[in-house]
Amino acid sequence: MLIRADRLVTADKVYEPGLLRVDGDRVADVGPWTDGTADLEVGTLAPGLVDVHCHGGGTASFSIDPETAIHAHRRTGTTTQVASLVTETYEDLEAQVRMLTPYVEAGELAGIHLEGPWLAAEFHGAHPVPLLRDPVWSEVERLLDAGPVTMVTVAVEREGGIEACRRMAARGVVAAIGHTNADHATTVAALEAGATGATHLFNAMKPIHHRKPGPIVALMDDPTAWLEMIVDGTHSDPALVKWVAETYPERLVLVTDAMAAAGAADGDYILGTLAVEVRDGVAKIAGTDTIAGSTLVLAKAVSNSVAFGVDPLVALRAATIQPARYLGLDAGDLVVGGRADAVVLDESWTVTRVMRKGEWLD
Repeated sequence: MLIRADRLVTADKVYEPGLLRVDGDRVADVGPWTDGTADLEVGTLAPGLVDVHCHGGGTASFSIDPETAIHAHRRTGTTTQVASLVTETYEDLEAQVRMLTPYVEAGELAGIHLEGPWLAAEFHGAHPVPLLRDPVWSEVERLLDAGPVTMVTVAVEREGGIEACRRMAARGVVAAIGHTNADHATTVAALEAGATGATHLFNAMKPIHHRKPGPIVALMDDPTAWLEMIVDGTHSDPALVKWVAETYPERLVLVTDAMAAAGAADGDYILGTLAVEVRDGVAKIAGTDTIAGSTLVLAKAVSNSVAFGVDPLVALRAATIQPARYLGLDAGDLVVGGRADAVVLDESWTVTRVMRKGEWLD
């Protein structure tokens, strides 16, 4: 299959026009269009989207019905997904990791993210406080040994937090700083120990104070730290999204942090052990004003970013190659020999078609 695109975006180049040749599930050729007869002509063609922080969608959570959650996001353009799990008991989390392992082994998921239970009570968000724990390494290791855990969110000020970052880095597991009350110095120490990311920057972490800069300044100041943002218009003001994208374009990572209501209707849901109310597309812990993840799909995060004033190519890279590099995934680009995952976008940078493994999805 030979596709001619008015604009073809890869991780490093933009071809106007460009070509993508697909052979089976792999990219056979990519580059500028010269001549030939195309099997298909499209507007903008870009790599498939990569979401490294997502709890569910299509009415289902990854902890209960992975297939429904996978397809809810895949059909909207997310061709590579990491399944995120919220705080529960060690027994429940271990069972969930084992249940998700075959999906990773089959290539349906790219890994598992543990967002908890090693979080700060002061910034617990949608995590039950009684189940929050210090990251005792034997307990952390128990869950890492249960299956392909690729990322862990840690409140690094908790006892054992910095050592956990060091040990996770040694195992090749990404340690992301989040749901944290850490001060600036502790955050710097955690980054030096091997932490490499910020779980939804600004949200559920100590804010910036002029005499106590806290974790946000340390994370932004470290050139090795990837900066997650949830661009749904609720979690962060559009002006802040635009500022981060302009200031740190090569480190921004768009994520959904989506719960089961992503791509589904308003209603009452469960996130982990907590009841969640979704009204007007905003998820909150029932009876509170606490945000409980999002109802976002990653394609919408891209188009929202552009609407907020972010350069479209910056937004695309923040949803493709940069999350892939964050977790060391073989995804997020269109390269010869790579998997043929792609999306077609219209003039408003909205996804209109999705290809995964060389096949167009319905």
